[in-house]
Amino acid sequence: MEFRNQVIDPEALPTLASVPMTSVSPRLAPCQAILQWARWLVITAAVLHFPVRDEALAHWQPWLAAATGGLGLIAVALGWVEARRRAYGLREHDLIYRRGLLVRRTQVLPLVRLQHVETLSNPVERAFGLVRLACFTAGGRGADLVLEGLPAQHAEAVKQHLLARLGGVPPTQPRAEETP
Repeated sequence: MEFRNQVIDPEALPTLASVPMTSVSPRLAPCQAILQWARWLVITAAVLHFPVRDEALAHWQPWLAAATGGLGLIAVALGWVEARRRAYGLREHDLIYRRGLLVRRTQVLPLVRLQHVETLSNPVERAFGLVRLACFTAGGRGADLVLEGLPAQHAEAVKQHLLARLGGVPPTQPRAEETP
């Protein structure tokens, strides 16, 4: 058998920009804002109440806590904008997830590598009716792709589609029932 390694023209490859992307739920932004705000509130309270013995440093402690709180507000605002820009695309052979504000991250998960799918939600996400879809591939220690901000019913439909693909069912055909 002769080894072959054909040259591929990069101009002929399909682009991810041509893939129709679906925005995640608009409820993800306020959900993420509440989670970010709670984290920064704890950090600000820790800075404010951290015991300081030096009187000169104790004088600056409220200002440092205020600056920390201000950074928290900026983080909440940036998180809100970033959450509104998230989108995903589901194609016949892969799942695409795009996120990020300053640094854009696009993940493409080939469905042939998919091993396991699970849904996750914390109490805040459940209050907003949102679910995270975690997709695992072989050999990974954690989820290789976590799709955040899906409405619960929509997440279940995507999960069932992915699970059907795991079972070898083509995406356009329903799963056949077993016959005796």
